[in-house]
Amino acid sequence: MEPAEMNTIPNGKGHGAGEVTAIKSQSEDAAQELVPNSTENASTDRTPGNVEANLAESSEFLSNADDKKTPHFTDFEGKTSFGMSVFNLGNAIMGSGILGLAYAMANTGIVLFVILLTVIAGLSAYSIHLLLKSSGVVGIRAYEQLGFRAFGTPGKMAAGIAITLQNIGAMSSYLYIVKYEFPLVIQAFLKVDNPSGEWYLNGNYLVVIVSCSVILPLALMKQLGYLGYTSGFSLSCMVFFLIAVIYKKFQVKCPFAEFSHNNTVTSVNTSVAANAGGVQMTPGGDPACIPRLFNLNSQTAYTVPILAFAFVCHPEVLPIYTELRNPTKTKMQHVSNISIGVMYIMYLLAALFGYLTFVDKVEAELLHTYSRIDPYDTLILCVRVAVLTAVTLTVPIVLFPVRRAIQQLFFPNKTFWWPRHIAIAVTLLSLINLLVIFAPNILGIFGVIGATSAPCLIFIFPAVFYIRIVPKEEEPLRSAPKIIAACFALLGVLFMIMSLSFIIIDWTSGTSKGSNH
Repeated sequence: MEPAEMNTIPNGKGHGAGEVTAIKSQSEDAAQELVPNSTENASTDRTPGNVEANLAESSEFLSNADDKKTPHFTDFEGKTSFGMSVFNLGNAIMGSGILGLAYAMANTGIVLFVILLTVIAGLSAYSIHLLLKSSGVVGIRAYEQLGFRAFGTPGKMAAGIAITLQNIGAMSSYLYIVKYEFPLVIQAFLKVDNPSGEWYLNGNYLVVIVSCSVILPLALMKQLGYLGYTSGFSLSCMVFFLIAVIYKKFQVKCPFAEFSHNNTVTSVNTSVAANAGGVQMTPGGDPACIPRLFNLNSQTAYTVPILAFAFVCHPEVLPIYTELRNPTKTKMQHVSNISIGVMYIMYLLAALFGYLTFVDKVEAELLHTYSRIDPYDTLILCVRVAVLTAVTLTVPIVLFPVRRAIQQLFFPNKTFWWPRHIAIAVTLLSLINLLVIFAPNILGIFGVIGATSAPCLIFIFPAVFYIRIVPKEEEPLRSAPKIIAACFALLGVLFMIMSLSFIIIDWTSGTSKGSNH
């Protein structure tokens, strides 16, 4: 990840200090036999009788071997338990995308959403299988280095750029939540009914303040291993968010009345008022309160990218595999399947109950919809604080693999240097702040990034790396696994083209919420 930043796993989820161990010193012999970045490993000793031995050697390398001359993607001894590995990967999957899933369901309908979510979760598990198989053959535990092994420098560049785009998208979405929610939290705390331009209620100012005072100091640290403690806290905050969403389904009546500063809080849910469009709402018969099983409209184009973005965890898979105690491909696949399954349930419940609460009135950012009913709701205020804390503390961890990718692409043989370390972090944060301040809304971030980097990291790269790295003696080019992998890569290309086309058409037609917010 970084020459002297090896004590965190990539793409944003570090480990607690208790899990970090010293580099093993007694493994020089194994390292000399199999160097991770070596191009000879896959081509030597590939007779059918030795394939299993080579695979076993590669798997053994992932936990034991270490080359002291070459900085590895992660230099941990495999000490992490199965349960903690599930937690780490689940935390890597979980992101701010969960806040947009109710809106996605509103634009697909319940049945179509469940189908799409199930398909993308299954495809994500399959692509992790491809990554694990490729890494087991050559003993490489870095996504960029798999690209280098498969296609040389162009493959390394492509993987590094995709990870950079994906993580910049993730950080942008996190900071967008700070911009969007932090002013509402402060406003609720101060009981300010009608803001009159106060600077401390301006989201753009607050994003810059949070970035400079909290995120930048953490991102400048040389090693962020201890921030693994925030990983568990972030996930517990999201569980709290889910519980609140389910609870609120049974508290908020549909149709809900917009909060009026002239009314008392107790009258909000009992009043029957006209909505923003001037349509009189009646408690029993509002068509906007009837959930739809199927629904297709212009916003449906955003749904698949948002879902794909929500399941991107692939840059973290190999480092977590490396840290797993007694690692095997089967064991790591079980870790992946359980993590994806748990996140699938959380995503489905959050989307379903958020959608059933507001139906067609749900907004792209779910928490903002609750503030339309009562901006002083104590429970939702606590949820906002929890989510803000979680996403703010996640940003510096997510920034690390981007800096690692930049260093690998532009300074591959340079040792750690503080000025460069600081300059990359400051430049990245400045760029992301500009993106967040001027981006139209959260859909633009999720949609565009999800439609470009997510298909590469989930579909295309794992498949083509698998086809190139697994030797023909083991699996011929026309064997069923490689044909399926090729189809998988083609599916990713089609998905990318379709998603980008839909989003561009949607924007140019002027009907996108991302264009007119």
